[in-house]
Amino acid sequence: SSGINAEWSLRPGVALEEVGDTVVVSFRQDREESAMSTIIIRGSTDNIMDDIERAIDDGVNSVKVLTRDQRCLPGAGATEIELAKQLMTFGEQTPGMEQYAIKKFAEAFEVFPKILAENTGLRGNEVLANMYNAHQDKVSGMNAGINLESDHCEVMDVVERKVFDIYLTKHWGIKFAVNAACTVLVVDQIIMAKQAGGPKPRKGQADPDDE
Repeated sequence: SSGINAEWSLRPGVALEEVGDTVVVSFRQDREESAMSTIIIRGSTDNIMDDIERAIDDGVNSVKVLTRDQRCLPGAGATEIELAKQLMTFGEQTPGMEQYAIKKFAEAFEVFPKILAENTGLRGNEVLANMYNAHQDKVSGMNAGINLESDHCEVMDVVERKVFDIYLTKHWGIKFAVNAACTVLVVDQIIMAKQAGGPKPRKGQADPDDE
Protein backbone atom coordinates (compact mmCIF):
# COMPACT_ATOMS: atom_id res chain seq x y z
CA SER A 1 0.00 0.00 0.00
CA SER A 2 2.79 2.45 0.86
CA GLY A 3 4.54 1.54 -2.38
CA ILE A 4 1.39 2.24 -4.39
CA ASN A 5 0.89 5.57 -2.65
CA ALA A 6 4.48 6.51 -3.35
CA GLU A 7 4.10 5.59 -7.01
CA TRP A 8 0.90 7.64 -7.40
CA SER A 9 2.45 10.58 -5.59
CA LEU A 10 5.15 10.79 -8.26
CA ARG A 11 2.57 11.51 -10.93
CA PRO A 12 1.48 15.17 -11.06
CA GLY A 13 -2.23 15.70 -10.47
CA VAL A 14 -2.91 12.07 -9.50
CA ALA A 15 -3.47 10.95 -5.92
CA LEU A 16 -5.36 8.47 -3.77
CA GLU A 17 -8.08 10.14 -1.72
CA GLU A 18 -10.78 8.94 0.61
CA VAL A 19 -14.34 9.94 -0.17
CA GLY A 20 -16.36 8.75 2.79
CA ASP A 21 -15.31 5.14 3.29
CA THR A 22 -14.17 4.65 -0.30
CA VAL A 23 -10.64 5.13 -1.61
CA VAL A 24 -10.65 6.67 -5.08
CA VAL A 25 -8.00 7.69 -7.57
CA SER A 26 -8.19 11.45 -8.09
CA PHE A 27 -7.02 13.08 -11.33
CA ARG A 28 -6.77 16.86 -10.98
CA GLN A 29 -6.46 19.31 -13.84
CA ASP A 30 -6.24 22.86 -12.59
CA ARG A 31 -5.77 24.39 -16.03
CA GLU A 32 -8.54 26.72 -17.23
CA GLU A 33 -8.66 25.14 -20.68
CA SER A 34 -9.66 21.77 -19.21
CA ALA A 35 -13.11 20.70 -20.50
CA MET A 36 -13.71 17.80 -18.11
CA SER A 37 -14.75 17.65 -14.49
CA THR A 38 -16.21 15.12 -12.08
CA ILE A 39 -18.90 15.92 -9.54
CA ILE A 40 -19.17 13.61 -6.53
CA ILE A 41 -22.59 13.57 -4.89
CA ARG A 42 -22.93 12.64 -1.24
CA GLY A 43 -26.10 12.47 0.80
CA SER A 44 -27.74 10.77 3.73
CA THR A 45 -30.34 8.96 1.60
CA ASP A 46 -30.72 7.81 -1.98
CA ASN A 47 -33.66 10.18 -2.52
CA ILE A 48 -31.56 13.20 -1.57
CA MET A 49 -28.78 12.13 -3.91
CA ASP A 50 -31.29 11.56 -6.73
CA ASP A 51 -32.67 15.08 -6.25
CA ILE A 52 -29.17 16.56 -6.28
CA GLU A 53 -28.30 14.57 -9.39
CA ARG A 54 -31.39 15.83 -11.21
CA ALA A 55 -30.61 19.42 -10.17
CA ILE A 56 -27.04 19.13 -11.48
CA ASP A 57 -28.26 17.49 -14.69
CA ASP A 58 -30.78 20.30 -15.25
CA GLY A 59 -28.11 22.92 -14.62
CA VAL A 60 -25.62 21.34 -17.01
CA ASN A 61 -28.25 20.96 -19.73
CA SER A 62 -29.30 24.59 -19.26
CA VAL A 63 -25.72 25.72 -19.82
CA LYS A 64 -25.48 23.53 -22.93
CA VAL A 65 -28.66 25.05 -24.36
CA LEU A 66 -27.48 28.57 -23.62
CA THR A 67 -24.31 27.94 -25.62
CA ARG A 68 -26.56 27.41 -28.66
CA ASP A 69 -29.00 30.28 -28.06
CA GLN A 70 -28.57 32.82 -25.27
CA ARG A 71 -32.09 34.24 -25.52
CA CYS A 72 -34.24 34.02 -22.38
CA LEU A 73 -37.87 34.77 -21.51
CA PRO A 74 -39.51 36.03 -18.30
CA GLY A 75 -40.01 33.06 -15.98
CA ALA A 76 -42.33 32.16 -13.08
CA GLY A 77 -45.32 31.83 -15.43
CA ALA A 78 -45.07 35.37 -16.85
CA THR A 79 -44.56 34.23 -20.45
CA GLU A 80 -47.47 31.76 -20.36
CA ILE A 81 -49.94 34.28 -18.96
CA GLU A 82 -48.88 36.91 -21.49
CA LEU A 83 -49.38 34.41 -24.32
CA ALA A 84 -52.78 33.42 -22.91
CA LYS A 85 -53.85 37.07 -22.64
CA GLN A 86 -52.85 37.93 -26.19
CA LEU A 87 -54.43 34.77 -27.59
CA MET A 88 -57.66 35.57 -25.73
CA THR A 89 -57.68 39.03 -27.29
CA PHE A 90 -57.02 37.56 -30.73
CA GLY A 91 -59.79 35.00 -30.24
CA GLU A 92 -62.33 37.66 -29.33
CA GLN A 93 -61.52 39.50 -32.56
CA THR A 94 -61.81 36.35 -34.69
CA PRO A 95 -65.27 35.71 -36.22
CA GLY A 96 -66.86 32.29 -36.56
CA MET A 97 -66.30 29.05 -34.71
CA GLU A 98 -62.52 29.44 -34.81
CA GLN A 99 -62.65 31.83 -31.86
CA TYR A 100 -63.63 29.02 -29.49
CA ALA A 101 -60.63 26.92 -30.49
CA ILE A 102 -58.32 29.92 -30.05
CA LYS A 103 -59.70 30.68 -26.59
CA LYS A 104 -59.32 27.06 -25.48
CA PHE A 105 -55.77 27.09 -26.76
CA ALA A 106 -55.17 30.21 -24.67
CA GLU A 107 -56.62 28.53 -21.57
CA ALA A 108 -54.14 25.67 -21.99
CA PHE A 109 -51.28 28.04 -21.16
CA GLU A 110 -52.83 28.69 -17.74
CA VAL A 111 -51.86 25.17 -16.67
CA PHE A 112 -48.17 26.08 -16.27
CA PRO A 113 -48.48 28.92 -13.71
CA LYS A 114 -51.39 27.18 -11.97
CA ILE A 115 -49.42 23.99 -11.32
CA LEU A 116 -46.38 26.06 -10.36
CA ALA A 117 -48.45 27.91 -7.77
CA GLU A 118 -50.13 24.78 -6.39
CA ASN A 119 -46.79 23.00 -6.01
CA THR A 120 -45.65 25.81 -3.71
CA GLY A 121 -48.83 25.67 -1.61
CA LEU A 122 -50.58 28.68 -3.16
CA ARG A 123 -54.14 28.82 -4.52
CA GLY A 124 -53.91 28.48 -8.26
CA ASN A 125 -57.08 30.36 -9.19
CA GLU A 126 -56.17 33.33 -7.02
CA VAL A 127 -52.68 33.46 -8.50
CA LEU A 128 -54.08 33.40 -12.04
CA ALA A 129 -56.46 36.26 -11.23
CA ASN A 130 -53.64 38.38 -9.79
CA MET A 131 -51.39 37.65 -12.74
CA TYR A 132 -54.06 38.54 -15.31
CA ASN A 133 -54.72 41.75 -13.42
CA ALA A 134 -51.00 42.62 -13.44
CA HIS A 135 -50.62 41.82 -17.14
CA GLN A 136 -53.19 44.46 -18.07
CA ASP A 137 -50.35 46.97 -17.77
CA LYS A 138 -48.87 47.01 -21.27
CA VAL A 139 -45.60 48.59 -20.14
CA SER A 140 -44.33 46.33 -17.34
CA GLY A 141 -47.20 43.88 -16.92
CA MET A 142 -45.74 41.30 -19.29
CA ASN A 143 -42.94 40.70 -16.78
CA ALA A 144 -45.30 39.88 -13.90
CA GLY A 145 -44.76 36.37 -12.55
CA ILE A 146 -45.48 34.35 -9.42
CA ASN A 147 -43.59 35.31 -6.29
CA LEU A 148 -42.74 31.79 -5.09
CA GLU A 149 -40.89 33.09 -2.04
CA SER A 150 -44.03 34.70 -0.63
CA ASP A 151 -46.59 32.97 1.56
CA HIS A 152 -49.38 34.87 -0.19
CA CYS A 153 -50.60 34.94 -3.78
CA GLU A 154 -48.38 37.79 -4.91
CA VAL A 155 -46.82 38.70 -8.24
CA MET A 156 -43.42 40.22 -8.89
CA ASP A 157 -41.33 41.68 -11.69
CA VAL A 158 -39.38 38.59 -12.74
CA VAL A 159 -36.95 40.58 -14.91
CA GLU A 160 -36.03 42.71 -11.91
CA ARG A 161 -35.61 39.56 -9.81
CA LYS A 162 -33.69 37.90 -12.67
CA VAL A 163 -35.99 34.89 -12.98
CA PHE A 164 -35.79 33.67 -16.57
CA ASP A 165 -36.69 30.66 -18.69
CA ILE A 166 -34.59 29.45 -21.59
CA TYR A 167 -36.10 30.42 -24.95
CA LEU A 168 -35.29 27.18 -26.77
CA THR A 169 -36.80 25.05 -24.00
CA LYS A 170 -40.03 27.06 -24.12
CA HIS A 171 -40.10 27.12 -27.93
CA TRP A 172 -39.71 23.38 -28.45
CA GLY A 173 -41.96 22.50 -25.52
CA ILE A 174 -44.87 24.50 -26.98
CA LYS A 175 -44.17 23.24 -30.49
CA PHE A 176 -44.17 19.56 -29.50
CA ALA A 177 -47.30 20.00 -27.37
CA VAL A 178 -49.18 21.66 -30.24
CA ASN A 179 -48.07 18.95 -32.68
CA ALA A 180 -49.26 16.23 -30.28
CA ALA A 181 -52.66 17.92 -29.87
CA CYS A 182 -53.05 18.33 -33.64
CA THR A 183 -52.15 14.67 -34.17
CA VAL A 184 -54.90 13.59 -31.77
CA LEU A 185 -57.42 15.84 -33.49
CA VAL A 186 -56.76 14.47 -36.99
CA VAL A 187 -57.07 10.81 -35.98
CA ASP A 188 -60.18 9.47 -37.74
CA GLN A 189 -60.46 6.20 -35.85
CA ILE A 190 -61.67 5.51 -32.34
CA ILE A 191 -60.19 2.62 -30.44
CA MET A 192 -62.86 1.01 -28.24
CA ALA A 193 -61.72 -0.43 -24.94
CA LYS A 194 -63.08 -3.86 -24.11
CA GLN A 195 -63.48 -5.26 -20.64
CA ALA A 196 -60.54 -7.44 -19.68
CA GLY A 197 -60.91 -11.00 -18.43
CA GLY A 198 -62.30 -14.30 -19.62
CA PRO A 199 -65.91 -15.38 -20.15
CA LYS A 200 -68.59 -14.09 -17.83
CA PRO A 201 -69.60 -16.45 -14.96
CA ARG A 202 -72.84 -18.37 -15.32
CA LYS A 203 -75.93 -17.25 -13.53
CA GLY A 204 -76.07 -18.46 -9.95
CA GLN A 205 -72.29 -18.89 -9.69
CA ALA A 206 -70.20 -16.40 -7.77
CA ASP A 207 -67.23 -14.74 -9.41
CA PRO A 208 -64.05 -16.11 -7.73
CA ASP A 209 -62.48 -12.65 -7.96
CA ASP A 210 -65.20 -11.25 -5.66
CA GLU A 211 -64.41 -13.68 -2.84
